[in-house]
Amino acid sequence: MNKISLLRAAMAIIAAFAVSFAASAQPKPAKPDPSASAILLGQFGDWGAYKATPDGKPVCFALSKPTSAKTEPAGRNRDPSYAFVSTRPAEKVKNEVSVIVGYPQKAGHDASAAIGSANYAMYTQNDGAWVKNAAEEVQMVAAMRKGSELVVKSESARGTKTTDVYSLKGISDALDKVAEECK
Repeated sequence: MNKISLLRAAMAIIAAFAVSFAASAQPKPAKPDPSASAILLGQFGDWGAYKATPDGKPVCFALSKPTSAKTEPAGRNRDPSYAFVSTRPAEKVKNEVSVIVGYPQKAGHDASAAIGSANYAMYTQNDGAWVKNAAEEVQMVAAMRKGSELVVKSESARGTKTTDVYSLKGISDALDKVAEECK
């Protein structure tokens, strides 16, 4: 499964939880629902930990919505944005950082992510972004665990510039839960 397909599948998986995630700062973990593809393992600060088993293979991820989002020019419409940290044991992927920015991005233009003074280039495709240098991903996740905010900047195919700010409150606990569930 390619990264775009996986990101799209993750979005479909969490769609049922997005409303409750946004509506409550401390929802109770969801009980497994046979009609849902993923379960909420726990809410930790601003991050939720989820598990799904598409095709019988476990996929776990921490997910958050931005605490603030700005567009330039102001008031431009876009779909919701999310930050993910995914683990897929069957593919030997651990703590892959990705973002959905809510619109098709400018072709050939990298997005950027910053945590404190650390900056990371993110390659873009459609409405997704991933850490460009995979060797930096471990460092980025460590910075996320220690940091207070993740700031993601990107540009749409139409030239709209966005800045999404994600609180990192609870990311460590969410990642610990993901690691526990998807070994």
